[in-house]
Amino acid sequence: MTARLFTLNPLAGFRPKTFAGHRDAVVAAYFASDGNSIYTVSKDGAVFTWRAKDGEESDSDEDAYPKPSTSQNDLYHRIANTRWGVHKRHYFNQNNTKVVCTTFHALSNLLVVGFSTGIFGLWEMPSFTNIHTLSISQEKISSVAINSSGEWLAFGARKLGQLLVWEWQSESYVLKQQGHYFDMNTLDYAPDGQTIATGGDDGKVKLWSAYSGFCFVTFTEHTAPISTVCFAKQGNILFTASLDGTVRAYDLIRYRNFRTFTSPTPVQFSCLAVDPSGEVVAAGSTDSYEVFLWSVQTGKLLDILSGHEGPVSALAFSPAGDNQLASASWDRTVRLWSVFGRSRAVEPFTLGSDALAIAFRPDGQELAVSTLNGQITFFDQDGKQTNVIEGRKDVSGGRKADDRVSAANSSSGKSYNSLAYTADGKCILAGGNSKYVVLYDVREGEGIMLKKFQISQNLSLDGTEEFLDSRKVNDAGINTDLINDDEGSDLEDRVDTSLPGARKGAGDMSVRRYRQEARTKSVRFSPTGRAWAAASTEGLLIYSLDETVTFDPFDLSLDLTPQSTLEVLASREYLKALVMAFRLNEKPIIQRVYESIPPSDIRLIARQLPVTYVPLLLRFVAENLEKSPHLEFHLIWSNTLLLVHGRYLKERSGEHASVFRVLQKGLSDSEQSISKICDENSSTLSYLIDQSKIAQKAESQDQEMT
Repeated sequence: MTARLFTLNPLAGFRPKTFAGHRDAVVAAYFASDGNSIYTVSKDGAVFTWRAKDGEESDSDEDAYPKPSTSQNDLYHRIANTRWGVHKRHYFNQNNTKVVCTTFHALSNLLVVGFSTGIFGLWEMPSFTNIHTLSISQEKISSVAINSSGEWLAFGARKLGQLLVWEWQSESYVLKQQGHYFDMNTLDYAPDGQTIATGGDDGKVKLWSAYSGFCFVTFTEHTAPISTVCFAKQGNILFTASLDGTVRAYDLIRYRNFRTFTSPTPVQFSCLAVDPSGEVVAAGSTDSYEVFLWSVQTGKLLDILSGHEGPVSALAFSPAGDNQLASASWDRTVRLWSVFGRSRAVEPFTLGSDALAIAFRPDGQELAVSTLNGQITFFDQDGKQTNVIEGRKDVSGGRKADDRVSAANSSSGKSYNSLAYTADGKCILAGGNSKYVVLYDVREGEGIMLKKFQISQNLSLDGTEEFLDSRKVNDAGINTDLINDDEGSDLEDRVDTSLPGARKGAGDMSVRRYRQEARTKSVRFSPTGRAWAAASTEGLLIYSLDETVTFDPFDLSLDLTPQSTLEVLASREYLKALVMAFRLNEKPIIQRVYESIPPSDIRLIARQLPVTYVPLLLRFVAENLEKSPHLEFHLIWSNTLLLVHGRYLKERSGEHASVFRVLQKGLSDSEQSISKICDENSSTLSYLIDQSKIAQKAESQDQEMT
């Protein structure tokens, strides 16, 4: 309930100052820009303004110390030696609410406050004038920030996963985003690799841009957690399966739910698969242990596949188009169904443990199965087992707070619940109930671990630390917070009571409070082969070989305008002007900056140009080759860019193939036009060359005569 004033640098005779008087915890304290006032904000909605006491501007022993000469040190010295007292008390007067977070912009004297009811307010200090108050969320605002100019306010609501950027002068949203406010369960890449669909425990399906990282569509038709999302290989259709007993198909052009598939009796769907043609959708249940098949065009139930003796955990259609459907179950089998054949043959593969995930190699010649004992087993087309990867040691890591054994010896969570092949089928990506995602090389029967990715460093999550905090561990290596008086054997302490499918991370479901665990629910590779994504406790994570996938906050800068770009160009900062023009993405500005660059500076600018803009500039040069008269200028640019950044472009030739095609077309067209002109005027050119030779000969003879 108090605030204290300390100095960062030692000051002789200084005693920390205490600011007391609040009736609830102090949330924050701020200095005014002139240093004459201090503002403290408490949870109960009180704002105290502190100033020097009347008639006592400083401590009595202030004169005993020499005053520094600089103005900054004068302010520092004055603040440290002032006797502070309450000047005014202000109250927000918000009923049944608490102050959760605040921030202060000293230059404009703006105090921004977020309340527990989702309301935020803006006050001008020291007069405490309310500029405006607005409700922006249904839950409490957990964090707030203000930009350096004081024009944009950013708010975060932790429970709903909201991020809002508000411009208070125009009273409009600059940015409005909301993630899944419970765990994210599943994800899938669109065929073009530009869009990612995710489903969560909140029953929402969201579409994200892989380029910007923003969510642009949310579907809310499901009433229970989403178990699987899957894109059709052809067409703009997204299929989702949920525990509410429905499978839904969404049109991604009109953004609407155009089909809803249900079973004859209510069941919960745990997995989903779509055949390569996009005509048939299959879903597996956890209740009846059956697999249901529907026609996408008519919405009718085509068939029910029975045979499993446990919950169906995963489904996958063969990408080879041979009408084979693979299903994995907790009954320790994988079944291969010929769903459209007359014989309807079923081939079961027996496993050593419960099957958790399956994945077909892109060519359809191999099937990978992950089991509860930490193994990844590979089968060929004939059902012959070709390879086994022992992944228990690879995926293990991270000790939970209630573990009685070390991370290396713990048996919980040592399995993969999601598998994904790379686009070329040479590697497989595996993620499970730990902080690691592992990449294996599976060529020619090998199972070599190439790399381990750690998805989180967040210490507030359970399972991110290899060793427990030594301050909370006794001599026996047990966390003192978990010690109770119940008598139990050592065997009971070592038994793992957590269930494989438990989402709460606790074996005892009577536990009301629990810590979230670092785990990966789903992993998928991008169709381009350049990136992969993981649905984890931390949210949607994208790992990419290309820097363009990362969000660039410079795009939101207020200073990036056409006028500022032209001002930079006028000061002859060509590289900076070119980068700003590409960020604006306005062709007239790019054209003006591009043509203003002197030919002598082209090589230097090409060397310093960030690689992100090399493909954009190459495409721009190629387009100008066809319509601009400055042929030599464009040829110098294209030659320099290819020489300087040739290795970078060669490594990403597949990604930038369209740029190379445009450049090749421009160069070939220029070559053809020049050769055509030369062929049509060959006689004239020969005459001009002969005349120049005659003139040179005559000049040499005149010099000899003289």
